[in-house]
Amino acid sequence: MLDALAQRRQQFHSLRAAARVAYAGPDGKNGFDEAILIQRPDRLRLETLTMLGAILIVTVNDKEIIGYYPRDGIYVRGQGSKANLLKVTKIPLELDEMTGLLLGLPPLDAREPAQSDGNSLTFASNGRKDRVSFELNEAVPTKWQRVDGDGQVELSASFNDYIQTPAGFFPSRILIESPGQKKQLEIRFQEPELNISLPTELFSQQKPPNAKEYPIEALGQ
Repeated sequence: MLDALAQRRQQFHSLRAAARVAYAGPDGKNGFDEAILIQRPDRLRLETLTMLGAILIVTVNDKEIIGYYPRDGIYVRGQGSKANLLKVTKIPLELDEMTGLLLGLPPLDAREPAQSDGNSLTFASNGRKDRVSFELNEAVPTKWQRVDGDGQVELSASFNDYIQTPAGFFPSRILIESPGQKKQLEIRFQEPELNISLPTELFSQQKPPNAKEYPIEALGQ
């Protein structure tokens, strides 16, 4: 299983895909279409789409996060921190963890000591534990959980509906859950393109002339 984790991290580098996203949380439920572009470890672009075009474009690189709301003419910018990333994605992860997770890679350091328990591995680091379960027939991860020092699950993800791609087996459906925040995000990928070349300029945005700029910290959670 350790070898399978290491191999998958070598297999998947980039992604371009359309996706259907369903969100549920204390602030309500919402479903929307999303264009997702990823270049591991530190490039991410998300476009939230409607019939009338994009309503939010998020670009993230190793220097900054930018969010542009075309309908409102609002442009927000901030440092690429975990807190700022949470504001525009609702996923409480570091950037390199998030780009991995969206490529079906459990966000953990496989170099840490691991304990085996049947079809699962548990990694302990910095007072927390990451637990990964596998489908042994194909040696692919099916579930990941991050547990804090008190034994509470901070975040989990299930990797479902694997499809065969030229890069290997890829989960076409990922369900991310944050029990403490009572939030859930389901992502259903459509025709994912893996390990393609993505220009660097896709992961940044220039401020449109008439847009109003604000610090990203002004956004709520």
